[in-house]
Amino acid sequence: MKNEQSYNIPLKYRKMENLHIVFWLFKDLSWCLIWKPLGIAMILPTLFISIVIAWQNRGFVSELCHNLAIIFWITANSYWMISDFFSFDRHVLFGIFTYKHLALIPFILGILLLAFYYIIWKPRYKDELETM
Repeated sequence: MKNEQSYNIPLKYRKMENLHIVFWLFKDLSWCLIWKPLGIAMILPTLFISIVIAWQNRGFVSELCHNLAIIFWITANSYWMISDFFSFDRHVLFGIFTYKHLALIPFILGILLLAFYYIIWKPRYKDELETM
């Protein structure tokens, strides 16, 4: 491997990322088992840690874009879970769209952000040091 650079994650960041996965799994497990209090309680630590991770990695556009997409994903997923828990997910918002479909907004924002990164930013800045 000639002159290959590496990206090292500090141990305290890695521990936080691993804890983030634990919170996320408990949130989704609670949704699956309809444990409303635990599922709702897990939203804040899951979202908070994802925001901290994005902030810590803001120096790399690739990391920032992917971590912001995760924040959008958790936001959409959490809203969808709440709408399911409180049974307003099937109520009609307008036309064929229900309140569950509002989760599409952050999902689409995450997809658009990653599309921007891969289609516009990455080709334009080929020589930038990135993790992706």
